[in-house]
Amino acid sequence: MKQRNPGKAPEVAQEGPKRILEDPYGRRVTGLRISITERCNLSCIYCHNEGADCCTCGPVGSEMRPELVCGIVREAAKFGINKVKFSGGEPLFRKDFEEILSRLPPLKEVSATTNGILLEKRAKALKAAGLDRVNISLDSLVPGKYESITGAPPGSLEKVIRGIDSAVEAGLIPVKLNMVLLKGINDNEIDSMMDFVRQYKGKVILQLIELMDIDPGLSKYMIDSKALEKSLAERASEIRVRHLHHRKKYIIDGVEVEFVRPMDNSEFCAHCSRLRVTADGKFKPCLLVNDNLVDVREAKSSEEIEKLLKLAVSRRKPYCIPVNVPEQGKKV
Repeated sequence: MKQRNPGKAPEVAQEGPKRILEDPYGRRVTGLRISITERCNLSCIYCHNEGADCCTCGPVGSEMRPELVCGIVREAAKFGINKVKFSGGEPLFRKDFEEILSRLPPLKEVSATTNGILLEKRAKALKAAGLDRVNISLDSLVPGKYESITGAPPGSLEKVIRGIDSAVEAGLIPVKLNMVLLKGINDNEIDSMMDFVRQYKGKVILQLIELMDIDPGLSKYMIDSKALEKSLAERASEIRVRHLHHRKKYIIDGVEVEFVRPMDNSEFCAHCSRLRVTADGKFKPCLLVNDNLVDVREAKSSEEIEKLLKLAVSRRKPYCIPVNVPEQGKKV
């Protein structure tokens, strides 16, 4: 377990045997995904804003203060939650992101999902503050196409690529490139993206992501997932299976390619081990459900945060059914 803030006694290390958080379906919660802002410098056509009702950019005043973010993580860590991923919006809009990172308790992994545009100048500082690695969104290597998908101004793609380079140099590895596949738009760029990743010699992983068609207007962009997986399998020299979600990794000409299928995927739900936190301070038991949130903003003590954390976990329910729920205690 990685130690943060050298010289300070780790709070978690002083605890007794860790308790666990397990939902009514026997799924143990081991990770948090925390949105620290709804603000963003892009307007991607597929944006789901971490499951919020709309993709508006929330005001700065509505965002959680560092004290609350770190308080949530500290209480969660007491229950064995050891992985935290920060997201947005665009998390680098938070100028105090490094402060948040530096105040976290010891954890197994701290990562962030970013569009990479602001990453170049902050990669080293983020690493020094305690960030372990990053996921970077990159849906196209063609400037005009990238701008069309993301709404980014000209020159943004070059900034993202420099951000990737800086992340690798800073040691925020493995960098995972998130490519949302859009039929008729970028689904012909998979080979080009693999060629791009190959130059980083294993320090960058390509994640091909199935479009979440929560907007009916996006259904025309859905790819044939089964055909893609068959093609990847035929080309792979090796296929590995991650225990989480039983997701497959395809090794193709030295490039690690992972296909993420979150939609209509009961196995994905059965192995879900993550609890989400919205930018305005609410526990969100499921990405696709908005009527069971637990507001933690008014918590006045660590005991209150713990109580609300347990309440949120008790509200977790698999979105896709039927599910083959893993046995209690089984590694997933």
